[in-house]
Amino acid sequence: MPSHEQLREILDPATTVLMTVECQQGVVGTESALPELAKEARSSGALVNVARLVAAAHLGGVQVLHAVAERRPDGRGANRNARLFRAAERLPVQQLSGTTAVRIAPPIEVAEEDFVVRRLHGLSPIAGTEVDALLRNLGCRTLIVSGVSANVAIPNAVFDAVNRGYTAVVPADAIAGVPADYTPAMIRHTLALVATVASTEDVLGAWKRPRRSG
Repeated sequence: MPSHEQLREILDPATTVLMTVECQQGVVGTESALPELAKEARSSGALVNVARLVAAAHLGGVQVLHAVAERRPDGRGANRNARLFRAAERLPVQQLSGTTAVRIAPPIEVAEEDFVVRRLHGLSPIAGTEVDALLRNLGCRTLIVSGVSANVAIPNAVFDAVNRGYTAVVPADAIAGVPADYTPAMIRHTLALVATVASTEDVLGAWKRPRRSG
């Protein structure tokens, strides 16, 4: 774990972007297509912690980017080259463009200055999307990755960020996957090898300005 001072340096608001991954109503909301994942995101506190990070980012001038997965009603352009995609087509709740399912889920609040990047294909919130170009244009050096799922999209985002030269930070209590014990295993054995792992409190603390003495 990095020291408080090291984390403050890594998480400089001027060069840090907070990304939420698939924190949309059709994934983590009460009418989720994936109720087990939605339940875990809520019961673990991960969704609340994402909301806390977003709120603090808004207050502290940290850019927020919401990565949303969706598909066209006709399915054109969507992947069908893996079991995961084919199973998603049969789910009772579809992540269709323009529907409630692809809106950011409460308690996360979206501010006017936030970016919402929507992808119609693939597994990655970064590869094949606008995200990398936006991050570079914003002067981003550190990308905080939060949301779901620890099974697929979160590690994908972390690897893509690292491969593109960004420092990835993962708040361990602001991501979720299924089953519950898979997330800490993924963090310990995989994500910790390539990302800076912290807690929500660590990140919030790094964004607090030190008190002036005297």
